[in-house]
Amino acid sequence: MVGYLNLILRLSIWFLLTANFSWQNIIIGIIVAFLLPGLQKTPVVLKDWLRVFREILVAIPQAYMEAFQIMLRPHNEEDITMERVKPQRTPTLIFIDIFLITFTPKTIVMKYHEDGWYEVHWVRRRKNQ
Repeated sequence: MVGYLNLILRLSIWFLLTANFSWQNIIIGIIVAFLLPGLQKTPVVLKDWLRVFREILVAIPQAYMEAFQIMLRPHNEEDITMERVKPQRTPTLIFIDIFLITFTPKTIVMKYHEDGWYEVHWVRRRKNQ
């Protein structure tokens, strides 16, 4: 089941990159999704994928809210923090975590450290405003 989720993720990224739903492009996308390395190397728990889908549903309205906050009130302060990767994450789930952090307008992952840390850049409002 989880292998199918990885395949669907790869196809979704392919269709987002190409923006083409012709039969030829669908076939090429399926071939590329199968040829990319790492499809069945690490075991993934379905519970982790369900948690990620919930986080995606929360991130979409949060991104809109943060975009309006940035437009209406200035955010002049910048901060760089280190955040720990959740335990036992596969490379696919780490990619989705980085995408979700970067999806919101106030944060961006600057670097992923192999020892299990994200370097996150934050844009914040100054406290005295």
